[in-house]
Order: sequence, then C-alpha cells, then structure tokens
Amino acid sequence: MTRTTYQISPAALPQHAEDLLSKGHRLALVAAHMDDTGPRVVYLFTSGPPDTRTELHVRLHPDHPEVPTLAHLSFPAGRFEREMHDLFGITPLDHPLPRRLVRHFHWPRGWYPMRPDAGPPPAFGEQEGPYPFLEVEGDGVYEIPVGPVHAGLIEPGHFRFSVVGETILKLKARLWFVHKGIEKLFQGRSIAAGLPLAERISGDTAVGHALAYCLAVEEGTDTQVPPEAQRARALLLELERVHNHVADLGMLCNDVGHGILNTHAQRVREQLLRLNQETTGHRLLRGGVVPGGAALRALPDPARLKTIGADIREITDLALGHSTVRDRFTGTAILHTDAAREIGCLGYVARASGIPADARITHPFTLYANALDVPVHDSGDVLARFLVRAEEIDTSLALIEHFAADLEAPKAILAAPPEPGAGPRTGASLVEGWRGTIATRVELAPDNTLARVKPVDPSFFNWPALPVALADTIVPDFPLTNKSFNLSYAGNDL
Repeated sequence: MTRTTYQISPAALPQHAEDLLSKGHRLALVAAHMDDTGPRVVYLFTSGPPDTRTELHVRLHPDHPEVPTLAHLSFPAGRFEREMHDLFGITPLDHPLPRRLVRHFHWPRGWYPMRPDAGPPPAFGEQEGPYPFLEVEGDGVYEIPVGPVHAGLIEPGHFRFSVVGETILKLKARLWFVHKGIEKLFQGRSIAAGLPLAERISGDTAVGHALAYCLAVEEGTDTQVPPEAQRARALLLELERVHNHVADLGMLCNDVGHGILNTHAQRVREQLLRLNQETTGHRLLRGGVVPGGAALRALPDPARLKTIGADIREITDLALGHSTVRDRFTGTAILHTDAAREIGCLGYVARASGIPADARITHPFTLYANALDVPVHDSGDVLARFLVRAEEIDTSLALIEHFAADLEAPKAILAAPPEPGAGPRTGASLVEGWRGTIATRVELAPDNTLARVKPVDPSFFNWPALPVALADTIVPDFPLTNKSFNLSYAGNDL
C-alpha cells in the first residue's frame, strides 16, 4: 500500500483534485477537523490496484473557514461539502446547491454540532419555511409524499414523487431523520471503547464497519496484525455478505408477489445467523473482529456450507425460472453505467451497472489469490442487482471455505497492544462490506484515545442513484427498486 500526504492551500485544492481524478482516483472520504490552530479538511483519494491512497490536507482561516467547491469535478464531493458545512460550518465557495443536507430546517441557524464550542444541542425551533423540493408543474402532475414514518419495520426517510398517472417524473429523497452524532460519540473514547460503536454504525454491517475501524486504528498505531487473523477477518466479512444477500434475494421475490420463496430465503438466513452465533457468539458476528486481530469460537463446517449453498441456488433457480418474477425484474429501474459512474456508486449497485468496483481487489488487507471471482452485470436493472447478489453468494461461500482451510483451531489471534504514542497517529482503511466499499479515517491523540473518526458507508454514495434509476418508471416499481438497492438509513445518517 502506498500512502502520500500533501499539505496544500485552499486555492491549490481544485487543481490537485482535478489531477487525481483525471488519473483514475476516486474521492473516498472528506473529513473536517477542528485543530487547536484552526479548521483543517482532509480529502482522501484512492485508486488501485496497486493500492494507492493520497491525502490532501487543507488548513483554513480560523475566522472564515472556506474552501473552493469541488462539486463541478466530483458529484460525491459536493455532498461531502454540504455535510461538512452543516456539521462544522465550513463554507464550500460557489457550491451549486448550497442548501442544507444533514441539518433539517428546524435546527437553528449558526449551530454546528461538530465544532468544539457547539455546546449542548439547542431546542428545535420552528421550521424555516418548507423544504425546497423541486416542484414539477403541468397538466395532470401531482405529488405523492411517502414517509418519513413508514408502515414497515424500516427506518425513517421521506420520498416525494412527482407523477403523471403512475409514471414517476421526479423523485426526491430526504434523509437524516436518524442522525445520531456518531462522529462526535467517537471522540475521546479509547480504541477498545470505539469498537462497539463501529459495530453499530449500521447494524447489518457489523463486520464491515468494525474491520474498517480496526484497520484504520492499526495503521495509526503501526500495529502488525498476524496473517492468520487477517484470514479470519476475511472469512467473517464473507459470512456477513452471505446472510445479507440471502435476505435480499427473498425480499425481492416477496416484492413481486412470490412470498413462498421469501419464506425459504429467510429460513436459510436463519441457518446462517445460527452459524454466525456459533462462529463469534453473536448472530450478527459482533465481537469477531477486534483491534489487533480476530476472535473465533468455531470454524464453519464445509459440508454445512455446501448444503446451504445448494439450498440458496435452488431458491434462485426457482425465482429466475418463474416468468412473473423474471418479467418484473427485467428492465425495471435501470441505472445506466454512465450515471452510476458519475454518481460514484459502489458495491453491487455499481457492479450491476457494469462497474467492477471491489475493494478486495483494489485495497486488499489479505491475500485472496485466485479464490476471488467478482461478478459484474451491465443491464443496471433489478434483475442485474438480483443476479450480482446471487453470484456473489457463491463466491463468498468459496472464499469462506478457502480461508477456513488455512485457519487452525478457533482462538483469539491478536497482535501485541500498541504503546501510547506509537505509530503515525493517523490511519485510513477501505473495506468491501456487503453493500460496497466502506472508508474510515482515524486520528489518535498521544494517549491513544480517539481524536477523530470519520466513517463513510457505501450508502452515502449510492442513495442519490435511487431517484435516477426510478425516473420514468411507475409508482408500483418503488418498493421493488428500493429493495434492489437496499441502502442503509443508519449508515447514511451518521
């Protein structure tokens, strides 16, 4: 892994960013910091293979914290900038869409919760007028508001449809109803105390976020994790991928009226959750990835995995062999490759639109050898997102067997704990979670407490693609399309 850091002025930022983007790097993370000397913004650009990471550190004027916008160069940059402005009060100059992103309109003006002088949260006030949704006008156009409170057991998000008949002309998603202050909660914790918080950033991604956190901390403390522990971590990452993908396959079938296939998929998922419990002591695999290594209670039985794999393939074959299921999946909510690339999509959303993005290839933390086969489809519809999941399950099961074969009897495999003040004090990681690439950046205080932790869930990148895929579809396609993306509200609303 090659990591390079540049200290640059705000004026030099756009040119540096443009150079990196033109060479194939992507903007993985933007983290604002409030140092003793004033505000600082860190931009993490990544590319690979080979694993290459470039950080641009920009110091700002303490009294007028401003940076030139990068929104004209990178769509994700524009959203990071709006998030940064809402939480830190750092202004992106000449931003094309400067309205609030994270802070809803009943949050008072001038209060920025991540600033050291923010104080306790003030009382909510009256909303500053209506939210500025784009209004679509014309004969027969009407709006359908959905949420933020939904009928199902899902988290809150507001969706506003502008439609003619059943055709969707425009969809606008408004999130951050469950903003929890995760980044603030990390500050001042010990490394060990940060782990449970990382595991809960998005509950269905306990391994992915815990691993991203641990890898960043380990880089920051110069901790050398034993290769056996890295293989154990890779095994857990694939177990997490399988149980989530199986659940999605079933629920996608349920959304087109094939409830019996969903029932069987959830039956298989229950088997996998029990396997998780045996492996780490937790159904969602918490406690398996720990700073400095991994802790396994058992290794998955290869014969049991083969039986589960055959069961999943039968469910998938039944789904794709049913004309109603296949017809409803095919051609529904297409996300074209160019749109997915411009938005910066990650994970199975990107791979279903022809973009072979996978951090296990570009930023590997252990050797995958020839065991990793990343499926890619290019039709960009619900069917492609279904197929990518189904094929990734086969790949993950093969990887679990591959890594388990190289592991000895279950035990805790740990590096020696870091000495206070050891290492470069900063670290960044990129992990291919089941939804896509997770990025986490950590800065440590001299006593090894957490000074700053910035996690980025792939849902932050993928949420803007949902309205794009739904343009010119019909309203009944929304639940199916939403499930085919299956984005995390919690992972987005940090």
